[in-house]
Order: sequence, then structure tokens, then C-alpha cells
Amino acid sequence: ALEAKEQINIQAENQTLASITYQNYFKLYKKISGCTGTAATEAEEFFEIYNLPVVIIPTNNEMIRKDYNDQIFRTENEKNNAIIDKIIECHEAKQPILIFTSSVNKSEVYSVLLKKKNIKHVVLNAKNHENEADIIANAGKEKSVIITTSISGRGVDIQLGGKKGSIPEVQLKTDKSKIKSLGGLFVIGTERMESRRVDNQARGRSGRQGDEGSSIFYVSLEDDLMRIFGSESMNKMLEKLGLKDGESIDHPWINKALERAQQKVEARNFDIRKTLIKFDNVLNDQRHVVFSQRKDSMNSKNIFSYSDEFLNEIIQDIIKLKIKNLSNPKSSEFSNRLKQIVGKSFSEVELKELISSKDDEIKEKIMNKFLESRKERINLLGEDHAKEI
Repeated sequence: ALEAKEQINIQAENQTLASITYQNYFKLYKKISGCTGTAATEAEEFFEIYNLPVVIIPTNNEMIRKDYNDQIFRTENEKNNAIIDKIIECHEAKQPILIFTSSVNKSEVYSVLLKKKNIKHVVLNAKNHENEADIIANAGKEKSVIITTSISGRGVDIQLGGKKGSIPEVQLKTDKSKIKSLGGLFVIGTERMESRRVDNQARGRSGRQGDEGSSIFYVSLEDDLMRIFGSESMNKMLEKLGLKDGESIDHPWINKALERAQQKVEARNFDIRKTLIKFDNVLNDQRHVVFSQRKDSMNSKNIFSYSDEFLNEIIQDIIKLKIKNLSNPKSSEFSNRLKQIVGKSFSEVELKELISSKDDEIKEKIMNKFLESRKERINLLGEDHAKEI
């Protein structure tokens, strides 16, 4: 309808011929393994779904990144003001900053706020695929300010001072030393995501290979995560601590409370995935049977034997239906069913003869008609193409 409205060529309708869940697709492999920097928080799911244990490998160099306690605010507006103040502070010190948002809309909100403060920055939200990797790779340069969503720039290593090859080696070393003295790349999370894994991926952009770096998350009670899973208990806690408007609080207890809220979300999402897999396992059993039969037929030297077996089963069902209807001669169930199955191959006269035939005659007539059709197809297409069909 949209193509017709816009007066462009109407394409053929897309059809889904087969589908499978990621989990059952991965299980088709004889061996499954993987490597990621953020598997520890999902260890239970890996073991329960794939029977895969998670082994934590120590870092190549000792990590010296500073992960500050979360800053908790009552309202989103207070939180945004604090984030902008922190960006201004780091920017004036010429420290590179990488700001993570939960959505494209949120990244554009912070872009507007930074423009009001005349802070030069780049917004990445997976729209600019061509330049995205290069921009992220150069996020470690002096005074760099990049706003990005959690999906942007995956797999790109951020090097302090800039990307290798972009400037002369001597200049790169000088710039790297300067950025290190400033504290390295500063990662700012504008809210806690639904998964600890995503937060860890954001933090992990800083302090790579033993470099200096730091990270901090800003949270408000109006954030989606807190509003749905933790704001009431958190609000009571903040009231007891006497938190005033515009003030923030950071404490390990608060971080633990936030992690518990994230664990609730992760558990809920895991239950959803488990339920989906339970339903798909029923289809998966059928899928294995169908594809096993397909594989056997494709690899069989006499592929026509499979079609002969299917035809014999159909004929037996027809004969059983005929016997069933002998007790009720007026019933048209047998004739209607026979017409549905073989009506395209037999004429009306032949069908009437078939209905009144004996069991052996029915089998012989249907088999002969089938073999006749197969012979015509082979003569028309050739044996190889006929086998494929």
C-alpha cells in the first residue's frame, strides 16, 4: 500500500519460509564457544541454555581505571544539570569525554544542552555508519566530546591521543602522555541501563590495556529503570539521608540497590527468553524430523523411493476412509476427500470409476497415474531437475 501511495514499483510480498530462535540455531553446531568481556553477569543463562561454563581470564595489564560511585538525583532535570557541569569541568581541563545514552532521543537531548553551552561535540547514534568507527577510534584525543548510544562503535578500540596512523608516531606518543596526565578517557553514563552487561561495556571503553581512565554513572529516580523497579525504596532511603533538591548522593549501598534493580530486569528478561525457548523446542523437534528427512532424501541414490513411500501412505489413508464409509453409503465424505487428493490428475469420469473400484484397483490406478505424471516430468525437465523438484 505504501509503495502504491508513493507511486513506485510494487515489489513482490516477502514471505517467511522458515524461522528459528537464536538459541536453537546456535545449538545446531556440534561445538559452541565464545569470547566476550562482559559474560560474567550472564553466566547463569549461558550455563542453563547452552550448558556452557563462564571462565574469567585476567586482563593483559593491570586495570587502573577509576570507577566512581553512581551519583543519585531526585529528578531528571537535576541529573542533566549535573552531567553538563561535569562535562564542562572535564572539557576545560582538556580531558576527552565519552557520554553514553540509552536512546537516540536522549543523545539528541544532551546535544541540545551542550550546544547551549557552546561545547563542540559529535553525536553518534548508529545513523552515521561510515564515519562512526573512525570517530570512536579518535575519542581519546584532547578535548574530544562524543555523545553515543550503547550500540554505536562496537568492536572499536579507543586509543589515548588518537588512532594509530592518523598522526606521526612521535606526536601520537606526546599526545598520549598528555591525555594520561589528564586522567585518560572519562566515560559518563547518563543512566543505568537495563543490563549490567551494557553498563560494563560502556565502562570498558576507558582504561584499556592498563591506561588511565575513569567512569561514572548519573541516575535519577525518574529514569525508566528506577521508576519501574526501584524508585519507591530508593526514594525512602534518600528521604532518610535528608537529600535536598539539586543535591546528589553517592554511596556503595546505593550502587548495590541499583544492581539489585538491574538484576530484577535481567531475571525478567531471562524468564521471557526461557519461555520463548520452551515454545520453540516443540517446533524444534519437528524441525529436526523434517530436516533429517530432507537430508536423507537429498543424499539418497534413489530419491524417488521417498515419494513412492509418501504415495503409499496416502493410498492407505484413502482405502481406510473408504472402508469407514461403507457403513454409510449416502455419505459423500469419501468421494469429496478423494477429489481433493487426486482430483487434478483424474477426470470426472475417471474419478467416478475410482470411487466404485476395489481396494487393489484404487491403489493400482493411482500409482499408475502418478508414475505416468513422473515420466512426463522427467521427459520435460530431465531426470536431475525432476529429482530436485
